[in-house]
Amino acid sequence: MNPGPNPVRGEAAIRVAGEAVVLRPTFAALVAAEQELGPLFALVERAAQGRLTLAETVALFWHCRAAAPEALTREAIGEAVVAQGVAACAPVLNTLLRQILAGR
Repeated sequence: MNPGPNPVRGEAAIRVAGEAVVLRPTFAALVAAEQELGPLFALVERAAQGRLTLAETVALFWHCRAAAPEALTREAIGEAVVAQGVAACAPVLNTLLRQILAGR
């Protein structure tokens, strides 16, 4: 059973196919995201300016997934974000962006 996100660790969760997928912004996850998306501070700046793309959001979520089902795909995360709406995913995104800025 998935215990759910631990906010003390900077975790958040997104629902994908009815299941909560915990997102944990670990060092390794953020390095992988940075390699794909470019500097993380620039990512935060784009988000603050309302210029973060759907693809960037999904990529960040994908790299931060933890304890996710093996069958989970990046496309499934993208479909979940679209189905829920970007606004519904904003609190999850904000949690991850705060961790990028503040650390633990």
